Amino acid sequence: MKSTSRTDRTDHTDRPDQQDSPDQRHRPVRAMAAGQPARHRLPDGRWHPAEIVFWLVPVAVFFLLPDYLILGSQILITGLFALSLDLILGYAGIVSLGHAAFFGLGAYTAGLLGAHGWGEPITGLLAAGGVAAIAGWLCSYLVVRGGDLTRLMVTLGIGLMLFEAANKAAFLTGGVDGLSGVTMGKVLGLFEFDLFGKTAYLYSLAVLFVIFVLARRLVASPFGLSLRGVREGVRRMPALGANVPRRLAAVFTVAAAIAGVAGGLLAQTTQFVGMDVLGFPRSAELLVMLVLGGTGRLYGALVGAALFMIAQDVLAGINPVYWQFWIGLLLVVMVLFAKGGVMGAVAALSARAARRRERKEGDA
Repeated sequence: MKSTSRTDRTDHTDRPDQQDSPDQRHRPVRAMAAGQPARHRLPDGRWHPAEIVFWLVPVAVFFLLPDYLILGSQILITGLFALSLDLILGYAGIVSLGHAAFFGLGAYTAGLLGAHGWGEPITGLLAAGGVAAIAGWLCSYLVVRGGDLTRLMVTLGIGLMLFEAANKAAFLTGGVDGLSGVTMGKVLGLFEFDLFGKTAYLYSLAVLFVIFVLARRLVASPFGLSLRGVREGVRRMPALGANVPRRLAAVFTVAAAIAGVAGGLLAQTTQFVGMDVLGFPRSAELLVMLVLGGTGRLYGALVGAALFMIAQDVLAGINPVYWQFWIGLLLVVMVLFAKGGVMGAVAALSARAARRRERKEGDA
């Protein structure tokens, strides 16, 4: 009987230096069209043209819409905040109703530093992320225990406790009046914060892009793939040798740190910290943004934040009292007719178009 060599058994996926042919690239789509299970490829970390275009849009906004830079910086900060929740919800399956706790901790850390003479933005941002990371690490051992309902109640309780603690510590946080007197220095010693929001916008965009690149690499790494495994089958991962609680605690800590950085950005760009940074509505709105944009995609957090805040700004300008009605209607429509949010709908349309192309090529 003729033996098969290792070279004969090895397919194209074992040779990273060999590029896939068009037939190999479309093989998963053809398998789905034929009703066969598709073989999914692992993330390769390469940037697609659509991603480059996506990041060129906020750069174009800076030049084309100078009157909306303040709103733009708020969208970028909120997008970073939503990104932090997507790491634990979309990739690890950890639901949270108190994620604003870490956002508020970061905001108060950066705000207090700025109010007491330490106005250097970069180090203040690192301090905000560090404090939030420590708090996230301590809370992670409570959050990773139990199921979804337990996690919802634990995170909600943590958020409520920190909100009331900040309210009681009015001598430090300013209480309901907020923390004012925050003074920030120049970014990198060169760029001063201005009233038009130019520096704040570019500063927020730079921080968001750097953290997004790191998060993108994280979710494409073996650690990120193991998180998806935990989300899809938490009982099966220990059989593969994965320490599930440790992985969940690690990603929860990372998400808390990113949320703290987002809060620090808000405090530095607005030079004010209000009690609402710790409030439950901020956590609830964050979930709405992820539903609109789509979870487990990273870009969905950014798209959802932009869609929510632009819709809020437009609808509040039309009707300042009943704007939430239209937000609720938009949410219902998205859930019913665009499962997976905007990014899920785009992915479904792309897959449908690819199947049509395959059928046409097959008929030809």
